Amino acid sequence: MSKPKGFTTTLLHSDRLLKPEFGSLHQPIHTAVTWGYEDVQGLVDVFQNKTKGYAYSRQGNPTTTALEHKVTQMEGGMATVSFSTGMAAITATVLALIKAGDHIVASSYLFGNTRSIMQTFMDMGVAISFVDVTDAKNVADACRDNTRMVFVETIANPATQVADLANIGELCSKKNLIYVVDNTMTSPYLFKPVSVKASLVINSLTKYIGGHGNALGGSVTDTGLYNWEQFPNITPILRAQIKPAMLGITQIRKRGLRDGGGTLSPEAAHSISVGSETLALRLERACHNAKTLATFLEAHPLVSKVYYPGLASHPQHALTSSLFHRHGGLMSFVVNEKIDCLAFLNRLQVVIKSSNLGDTRTLAIPVAQTIFFELGAERRAEMGIPDTMIRLSVGIEDTEDLMEDFRQALEASKS
Repeated sequence: MSKPKGFTTTLLHSDRLLKPEFGSLHQPIHTAVTWGYEDVQGLVDVFQNKTKGYAYSRQGNPTTTALEHKVTQMEGGMATVSFSTGMAAITATVLALIKAGDHIVASSYLFGNTRSIMQTFMDMGVAISFVDVTDAKNVADACRDNTRMVFVETIANPATQVADLANIGELCSKKNLIYVVDNTMTSPYLFKPVSVKASLVINSLTKYIGGHGNALGGSVTDTGLYNWEQFPNITPILRAQIKPAMLGITQIRKRGLRDGGGTLSPEAAHSISVGSETLALRLERACHNAKTLATFLEAHPLVSKVYYPGLASHPQHALTSSLFHRHGGLMSFVVNEKIDCLAFLNRLQVVIKSSNLGDTRTLAIPVAQTIFFELGAERRAEMGIPDTMIRLSVGIEDTEDLMEDFRQALEASKS
């Protein structure tokens, strides 16, 4: 048996080894909406899950299939379903698997939009407990007899709290709970949730995997570790048709993607797939830039606080150092209260004022006034988000250019 190839080598050759038409090195963009069969039995067999194939592109086509294969390889999983956005992946996963009366334990540090959709699920009859997931004991204490799922993020946005990932994984394994890990802020290059017994892995493909800020996408990957045979919410007809290991991901594809309709376009899938080939190269530079910038900001007299897992001062620094390949490109910092943080941001010349994450370019945004504005002042205070907090998604610019941009902006803020 040959030695397994490395992360980037695997991504670079993933498409061509699936043998697309005419020896193409990338899977072509298939824009067909529907698919014809010479023998109608072939169409029937696809509908009845007796054979692989395509019936209607709302639930997939060859271009999205190739990307799903690539994400599965990256995550070391069993199978992946792609979606139009990361939020579509989260929404579809919960809708497909959870019923009214079920209970979910979720991180109290969830990203604003994820927290918002969780509130929507609560309005529909799903009980959700939000807890501090930096300690697995809080998750254990929140579990009930009707708990079905635990949902965490690897690194929280924007204050970079890191979940007690391994211990939560052990807890979920013992209690037979679906363990969902949103890996967006780390990406499968920095961390593979399968290593902490995650059941399902969420990625916003828009972010680091796509990397260039030119395509929306999301995915959910089944690691193959969860026993779906014992999960009570699987549709009976699927139990009769699908192999036990594929029950969960198939129900997500059928009830979440097909019925929910959050389909990833073939054009976006192709763009994300090509972008993913440089994931490791981009993240190495982004993580280097983030660590350098975080160290500089932490020592600056006009900066009150820096949130970055790569700093020794971070509460979960030791944990992230043991789990992650690098500490990521996400960071936040709080400027002195005497400084107008909006005016400071306008002084930055290289950094772009933008709401995205995981781009090749460094992006900055005032947190309280934008992405967490709808939560209100009280909830922001509970989450430790002051009005002068700025979130950065650090890119791959030349390091000294970034440093000089922050130096001049801070110097100008003194007056």
